[in-house]
Amino acid sequence: MKKISKKTLIFLVVSVLIAALLIVGIVLTNGMGKEKESINEVMKDAVLHEGDKIAIGSLEVNPGLISSWVVVASILIFAVIFRIFIFPRFKNIPGRFQAAIETVVEYFGNLAESSNHKHSGFIGAYIFSAGVYIFVGTIFELFGIPVLTIKGTTVSLPAPLSDINAAISIGCLSYLVILFGGLILNGVRGMLTALKDFSLPISMSFRIFGALLSGTLVTELVYYYLALSFVLPVFVGVMFTLLHAIIQAYVLTMLTSVFFGESTEKKEKIKERTLVKNADDNSSPAVQ
Repeated sequence: MKKISKKTLIFLVVSVLIAALLIVGIVLTNGMGKEKESINEVMKDAVLHEGDKIAIGSLEVNPGLISSWVVVASILIFAVIFRIFIFPRFKNIPGRFQAAIETVVEYFGNLAESSNHKHSGFIGAYIFSAGVYIFVGTIFELFGIPVLTIKGTTVSLPAPLSDINAAISIGCLSYLVILFGGLILNGVRGMLTALKDFSLPISMSFRIFGALLSGTLVTELVYYYLALSFVLPVFVGVMFTLLHAIIQAYVLTMLTSVFFGESTEKKEKIKERTLVKNADDNSSPAVQ
């Protein structure tokens, strides 16, 4: 038989001790966690935020609105700092940070090019902004910034898009970009192409809201039951948050890019065929 190494033995002992401490903690605190509200009320507050309103002057707003302001302000401040102090120091041979930034920008640039190579600047800027907002906004809830509610209790600021109003707003905004992009670049034909997908803003809105809300509800459910509220919520919360941040940013930007390309595609093809035909007509006399 092979002997167990010293490192392996220490790892096993530490793991057993941690597990034992968790079990002892659960046993000793059994009965102490008397919930003040039912699980139905916990879930309802997580969705509607009726009990978590925050006072701004005479207005009572959802915490998601405060989260949105903080996220937008943070992105804008970082963008200014990046443009003034970091971007001028970029080198021809990039380091790790520069390579990571260039990879992200290149991804959105290629996505925009694949949808409409002649007008990729506009759609590229939009999907980049939307993707960054979704990703940063989703990660934001991990910071757990506390705020005081109108009831005098303290809650952590959630992800902005966990509020149904924010999810509907970004879904409708993406659809308007597709609709007016098709109208401006492809005329009535492009607008009609976009109007055919009238359910798009609803599907995008509820896809984002449902994904983020599912993570919130699972975490709330784990926290609610005392036996599960040791260590496990940390892994559950981080896992759901990271997955949703990446997946939802990718899904919305990809859908917006694809549908924008469809609403502006036909006019581009007609122009290309016209240019090819004119080139053939002009070259005919020379050949003769």
